[in-house]
Amino acid sequence: MDIPNQTKILLESGTNELEIMEFTVGGELFGINIAKIREIMRAQETKRMPNSHNFVEGIFKQRGEVITVIDLAKCLNIERSENKSHDIFILTHFNKLNFAFRVESVVGIDRVYWENIKKPDKVIYSGEDSVATAIAEYKDRLITILDFEKIIADISPETSITLDRLDELGDRVESQKKILVAEDSMMLSNLIIGFLHKSGYKNTVKFNNGKEAWNYLTEAKESGLPISNYVSCIVSDIEMPLMDGHRLTKLIKTDDELKHIPVILFSSLISDELRIKGQEVGADEQITKPEIVELVNIIDRLIK
Repeated sequence: MDIPNQTKILLESGTNELEIMEFTVGGELFGINIAKIREIMRAQETKRMPNSHNFVEGIFKQRGEVITVIDLAKCLNIERSENKSHDIFILTHFNKLNFAFRVESVVGIDRVYWENIKKPDKVIYSGEDSVATAIAEYKDRLITILDFEKIIADISPETSITLDRLDELGDRVESQKKILVAEDSMMLSNLIIGFLHKSGYKNTVKFNNGKEAWNYLTEAKESGLPISNYVSCIVSDIEMPLMDGHRLTKLIKTDDELKHIPVILFSSLISDELRIKGQEVGADEQITKPEIVELVNIIDRLIK
């Protein structure tokens, strides 16, 4: 089933809504952003690859393309039935990469407000090792939203942000411009901040979601001091609990005191459809997450 033909990506931009697909692994309920899904299909026979990561089940060929299959039950350390005859492959596309994830069943598609999506309790999920990025409340259910970027980064670190690309920027001059970063993934926010510091942007402020960032900007306006004291450029993820990056951008770009601040959407979800949404809310630039060197080049250009 081709997901885009079954459900439409939200037409109105900046409404702070998310469409998620519910699925089960080991009888437990999980969710994935519809924007990450290319297709869902019955599980296929896979070919095991020697010396591959333990989470990698193997590969299979679909329409001439070889796709790597990730066993989510192993990723999540969940016991499950040995009967895999009714399993489903969720084919995904994010960070310009294609992967398939084996799950047990697909429950359905829900439209949820980001304000009903919360960070998991730190007692249960804490630190950079967590693959649970959020908990969504929908009707009488709690749905664990998984950090698929983190799963892929653990399997193949070279697909994520790495500091070893710093040399591509050449000689750098330290800047006192303050960069605001809104990113809910602890692993990615630390990598982004670390790269910015190494590239000369050591004056940074970090928030876990768009709501925290918006509260900071609201306080900056109320201080009576120049906004430039608080922020010169904003780098925001799109998927974030409480308030997403599209809603944050829309609030900024419709505010007379803040609309001059450059906003860069730095996300794994910069597809053609979501690029249109970013343009509609007024984002100055949109870039896919692994391209950290290009992000710094864009910041250089926008703050000049």
